[in-house]
Amino acid sequence: MKLLRIGICALVVFGIAAHGAVEDWARAVLETGTGFLFVVWAVQEYFSDREIVLSPLVPPLVGLSLLALGQIVFRGTVSPYDTRVELQLLLTYTLLLFLATQLFRTPDDWRGFVWFIMFFGFLVAIFGILQHLTFNGKLYWFREMRFGGIPFGPYVNRNHFAAFAELVIPVALVPLVLGKVRRERRFAVAVFALLPIVALFLSASRGGIVSFVAEMGFLALLLVLRRAGGRHVLAGGVVLLLAFLLVSWLGVRQILERFSSMQSLEVSIGKRATMRHDSWRIFRDHPWTGTGLGTLPIVFPAYESLYDGKIVNHAHNDYLEMLADTGLMGALCCAWFLGVLFFYSLRQLLVVDRSFAAALHLSGLVACCGFLVHSLVDFNLHMPGNALLFFLMAHLATAPIPQDPARRQHRRSPADAAKSLIDKSLTAV
Repeated sequence: MKLLRIGICALVVFGIAAHGAVEDWARAVLETGTGFLFVVWAVQEYFSDREIVLSPLVPPLVGLSLLALGQIVFRGTVSPYDTRVELQLLLTYTLLLFLATQLFRTPDDWRGFVWFIMFFGFLVAIFGILQHLTFNGKLYWFREMRFGGIPFGPYVNRNHFAAFAELVIPVALVPLVLGKVRRERRFAVAVFALLPIVALFLSASRGGIVSFVAEMGFLALLLVLRRAGGRHVLAGGVVLLLAFLLVSWLGVRQILERFSSMQSLEVSIGKRATMRHDSWRIFRDHPWTGTGLGTLPIVFPAYESLYDGKIVNHAHNDYLEMLADTGLMGALCCAWFLGVLFFYSLRQLLVVDRSFAAALHLSGLVACCGFLVHSLVDFNLHMPGNALLFFLMAHLATAPIPQDPARRQHRRSPADAAKSLIDKSLTAV
C-alpha cells in the first residue's frame, strides 16, 4: 500500500509540474497513471481481507459522471467528443479519491501525506520565486509559451499558481496556529508556510490574494468559535508578518511593474463580467441538463455579447460554467458535494477533542474554502493538477482520522494518570 500512496503523490507532483496538466499529453498521463494504480490496488485487494470504505464525497462525483454519460448516450450534448474528454477526467478524479480513501486511513498515513504536501508546496514556491526573479520569457527557462501568458512557477497563468498556494498554505499554517506541531519541528513548518505565502503575494494575483484573506478570515472565525488561541496564534501572526517583510524586501514594485507590462494578455474586468452574463444566458436557454459537460467553448460564440477576437475557453467562474454545461441537474450534484464537504468537516471540528486529527481536518477545510472563493473569478477546477489537489484536500477535511492509541495514552490528563497510578498500587498490594 505504501507504493500506491507514493504513486498518488507522484501523480500530484506530475500534475502540478506539467503546467497544471492542461495539455492533452499530460491529461493522458494522469488518466493512465490513475488506471494503473487502480488495477494494482484491485489485485492487492483481491488477495487481502482489507475492508473497502467509501468516502461520502464519491457519490456526488458519480452522480455528475452519470449525468455526463447520459448527455452522451441521449445526445444531450452539442459535442459528444468534448463531453467524453471531460467525463474521462471526472472519472479520473473519482477513482483517485476512491483510492485515497482506501490508502490513507491511519494517522501515520495522513502524517506522511501532510509532510509531502508541505515540502512539495515549499519547493514549488521556491521555484516560482527564483524563476520569476530571473525570468527570460520561457517556462522552466527553456520552454517557449506559444500562446502567451503571465506565468509563475510551473503555471502559464499566475492565478493558477495562486490557487495551488491557497491549497498548500493551510496544511502548514493551521497546525502551527493550533499548536499541533512538535517544538523541534516548528521552525521547519513555519518555513514551509512562509515561502508559499511570499510566492502567492509575489504572483500578484488579485483573486488569489482575496481568497487567501478569505482563508485567514474563515480560520479566525473558527478559532473564535472553538475558543482556541494563545501564543500559538501569535506564531501564525509572526509568519504572516515575516511574509510581508520578505515580499517587500524582494521588491514588490518591480514585480508589479513587470506584470503591468504584460497586462494586455489577461482578460479585462469588463470582459469577465460579460462572460459571466453570457454564461448565465446559456444556462437560461438550457436549464435542466445544460449544453454538455465541457462544451462552453463551442456554445459561447453564439451568446458572446462583447466580441474581441479572442477565443473564450472558460467562463472565469466555475459555478456559472457548470450551470451552463450541466444545468440544474449538475448544480444539484455540485451542491451535494459541497454540502457533504462542509457537513462532515464541520462535524469533525465540533468534536471536543482538539487532537492533531482535528488540525488536519481544519487545514483541509480552510484550503477548500479559499479555493472555492477563487473559483468565483477563475477556472481552477478546469486545471487538472489543481483540481486533483483540491479533491485530496476535501478528503483530508472529511475523512475519519483515528487518533494514535500510543499518542492518546501519552497525552492523558493528570486525573487519568493519578487514577492509573492508584490502580497499579492496589494491584501490587
